[in-house]
Amino acid sequence: MSDSVLEAPARPAFANYVGGNWQPANSGRTYDKHNPARPSELVGEFPASGEDDVNAAVEAAAAAFPGWSRLPAAARGAVLARAADAVETRVEEIASDMTREMGKPLREARLEAGRVAAIFRFFASEAWRPKGEQYEQLATGSSLYTLRRPLGVVGLITPWNFPAAIPAWKSAPALIYGNTVVLKLAQEAPLTGLHLAACLDEAGIPAGVLNVVIGRGAEVGTPLVRHPKVVAISFTGSVAVGRQVREEATERGKRVQLELGGHNPLIVMADADMTRAVEAAYAGAFWSAGQKCTATRRIYVQAPVYDQFRERLLDRIGHGKVGDPADPETEVGPIVNETQLNAILDAIEKGKHEGGKLLSGGARLDDDGYLVAPTLFENVADDAMLSCEEVFGPVTSLYRFETIDEAIERANAVQFGLSASIFTTSLEPTDRFVNEMEAGLLHVNSQTAGADVHVPFGGIKGSGYGPHEQGRAALEFYTEVVTVYQDV
Repeated sequence: MSDSVLEAPARPAFANYVGGNWQPANSGRTYDKHNPARPSELVGEFPASGEDDVNAAVEAAAAAFPGWSRLPAAARGAVLARAADAVETRVEEIASDMTREMGKPLREARLEAGRVAAIFRFFASEAWRPKGEQYEQLATGSSLYTLRRPLGVVGLITPWNFPAAIPAWKSAPALIYGNTVVLKLAQEAPLTGLHLAACLDEAGIPAGVLNVVIGRGAEVGTPLVRHPKVVAISFTGSVAVGRQVREEATERGKRVQLELGGHNPLIVMADADMTRAVEAAYAGAFWSAGQKCTATRRIYVQAPVYDQFRERLLDRIGHGKVGDPADPETEVGPIVNETQLNAILDAIEKGKHEGGKLLSGGARLDDDGYLVAPTLFENVADDAMLSCEEVFGPVTSLYRFETIDEAIERANAVQFGLSASIFTTSLEPTDRFVNEMEAGLLHVNSQTAGADVHVPFGGIKGSGYGPHEQGRAALEFYTEVVTVYQDV
């Protein structure tokens, strides 16, 4: 038997992907993206797109919709399955580019790149799942059934902190259910998302079904939200921008899905497995440099074990590997850009000014790269900024509590409701937590971050709006229900 040779995948162009073609911005404008670990290192020159590019992408998607939506679901699923194969051939390349452009440690970037293939495969399998229900008319017994139909052209606006997973988990369900897509990638991490487009292109997705436009929110995101041929918008990002998106879209009658910020609590009961709880607190607060909407921002520890937990968490922070994200051993890498870095350092100073006691970190670690030391506060007031507002970086606070009633009340006392965690070996506090915590994602004996592809993901309160993402929940957003009375 002769040895087979696997052809290396082609690198995606540093360009928009519109109507099946890689092309520059209509204006010819570009911007430079630099490595946050080494800001002098250029990652690439990317399109600085505008309204003309959005219009072209939407028109391409609108033209492609009739053919794509009429294609059998199994044929659409086959495209996603082939794209998953393509992703798996370039996991290392995707991970390396993700690390270079936004600073995610390589070991996390590898997991995220691999997760894209799983997302594509899960939604490819939706082709074989029910798309409606069969009933019987009460008066005549004639056929009565429901159908799920695609919406049309959907606009997807994704953030930089999960530049592979979030574009995948928005685009895959949109595509399998028969919609066509215009995807606006974040300026801070465009190359990772372009790999996804390249994989779908290799998989034979028809021209215009997926379109990718890169540029600033005001110049690409706003025209996309306002475009009359875009019938739905799915957005992940900040609370302030999300509210603006909702107002712009809903006043135009569009369907809207928002995934916004979090201020996620971790509760440690006195009977918890302390080793696991400390590790979960460290990972939840500091992996990805805390640049996750599901990161642990508040750690409530029951009084009898507070001092022990505090000592062990400080020891874990002291032994953590912080530095070059390209090193596979690094746990905490850089902040995505200088603006975010300065915002985090300003928040740390405000936390100290408001009376918080700094236990660890609190400073920049590198004169060149955008590294912030893992930062731990205690004695932070419940109404202080650090207890109420999301600081999107490696910053968390410790709080002492006496009873589970107190812990739940204080944990719920924020505008957000994305994720929450409890560590305990007892059933009673577990039941209280599951039934009373105001969050869309609840973890028992695991960290606040993390999500599986086959179940719903999303927050409540100020953390989300509209149907949840992922799993079969995606069907609710990307399709409309039609009831059919069929008489002979």
